Amino acid sequence: MFCNMAAPTTLPIDVTCVHHAPGRHESARRMGWVLAITAVVMVAEAVGGWASHSLALLADAGHMLADVAALGLAVVVARLAQRPATPERTYGLVRLEIFAAFINGAVLLVIAVGIGVEAFRRLAGRPEIHAGILLTIAGVGLAANLLSARILHHGHDHSLNQRGAYLHVLSDILGSVGAIVAGIVVLTTGWTLADPIISVGIGLLIVNGSWRLVRESVDVLLEATPAHISLSDVHDQIASLPGVTSVHDLHVWTVTSGVVAMSGHLLVRNPGDNQRVLEAVQERMEKLKIRHVTVQMEKDPTCE
Repeated sequence: MFCNMAAPTTLPIDVTCVHHAPGRHESARRMGWVLAITAVVMVAEAVGGWASHSLALLADAGHMLADVAALGLAVVVARLAQRPATPERTYGLVRLEIFAAFINGAVLLVIAVGIGVEAFRRLAGRPEIHAGILLTIAGVGLAANLLSARILHHGHDHSLNQRGAYLHVLSDILGSVGAIVAGIVVLTTGWTLADPIISVGIGLLIVNGSWRLVRESVDVLLEATPAHISLSDVHDQIASLPGVTSVHDLHVWTVTSGVVAMSGHLLVRNPGDNQRVLEAVQERMEKLKIRHVTVQMEKDPTCE
């Protein structure tokens, strides 16, 4: 059951400020640079894959085409997330970053399946591979992807949106490494089936990282308790405060990357203790990295 508390209609509307994750503007700038690098490499790998008849290189080029779209989405969303909150959207557009991370993870899963299907189709044939072209283009792609990964590495742990872009780049590195290995095997042994076999391995590695991204973004969208926070610990931290009789309707969730919120109802018999209890709750939640705290003090259990 939810408690509804009517606010006085004569008060002006005020939008509560959300503590934004640090470096969002910097994150958008970094992803913009990586978008440009990825677009150039994508064209080079597409041309090189067509010329060399390499599935590993074409698969990586197709993967990078999706990366261009994914990085473009991540950059746009990072820009939109910087817009201030409004009375209609009191948290602003920060949750678009989580939505973008979910889309990027889902796209990576689809790409991995497509690579696997094409690889198994090629296993039945004997594709002709031009190893020299394959190695040259894959080498250029690897260098560019390593540069992109270095650009995005800083701060990727603090933003699910940037982590989605970072995973795309890491999977591109895997694709480039796989294409180089395939080229070396074909060049030294003439065994062309190494190309589709390595592509399958690349697809499996992509699935691993993208599935984690999808799972984490879905948890945020469903307002699940963050994995690094124990709800029972939060309850005990508040319930053990002097003057607090009980705690109920307790919720902890992630608004967006770096912004964890908590709300709850506290039974405080003596209204004179309310301010002291509130300050103590905020102090204890700060130690748990929960900085957006909303509590309702009750003399009697009005909502159970």
